[in-house]
Amino acid sequence: MAKTAVVTGGSRGIGRAIAVKLAKDGFNVAIIFQGNEAKALETKALCENEGREARIYKCDVSNYQEAEEVCKTIQSDFGSIDVMVNNAGITRDGLLVRMKEEDFDAVINTNLKGCFNFTKCAGSIMLKQKAGRIVNISSVSGLLGNAGQANYSASKAGVIGLTKSSARELASRGITVNAVAPGYVQTDMTDVLSDKVKEALLGSIPLKRYGEVEDIANAVSFLVSDGASYITGQVLSVDGGMYM
Repeated sequence: MAKTAVVTGGSRGIGRAIAVKLAKDGFNVAIIFQGNEAKALETKALCENEGREARIYKCDVSNYQEAEEVCKTIQSDFGSIDVMVNNAGITRDGLLVRMKEEDFDAVINTNLKGCFNFTKCAGSIMLKQKAGRIVNISSVSGLLGNAGQANYSASKAGVIGLTKSSARELASRGITVNAVAPGYVQTDMTDVLSDKVKEALLGSIPLKRYGEVEDIANAVSFLVSDGASYITGQVLSVDGGMYM
């Protein structure tokens, strides 16, 4: 029986690339989305084109009760949750002294609490299975910090701490927990940056190019594979050499 992977924020960008890559790897895929059902259905179709079963689930990842219900539904629909990819994330950029409290809270709630919610809910299912893979999408901003992103950097640094603590707690039951820290990847979130900002960012990347969503998907694919069975609690930077 095919294993099942859950991807939050799976409707577009990095999440879509991860979902499609895991379908290519032979996983059935549960795609979590919050706002754009049409985009989620596009991801579903791309996964089905790989010959796998895919379903979409609407959920506010920051709401624990919704996360718990969705995980139960996915387990019922597919029979198991074998891979959990916590990818859902938002930005509300602004300088620290001008940042609105609600913008700080919104980013922490989605990026960090959402990761906690699904790690806990999927992890509980994996504990009973005595097997599982959890991959959390952090960011180079969580390793280096980034001006104008105190909320985002804090949330992504928190994801790393959550990853390491979860890895220690779950390892004895055959569950690995790792993080991938993307650098600057060409997505809808980076398209809004000005040309001047993009040029400055490119100068900080030793490989002198932006990442592609497939670069992140390939890293996730490795971490959930049998080839990574002895790797846990690690942060894999996929950033063209920004963080060394």
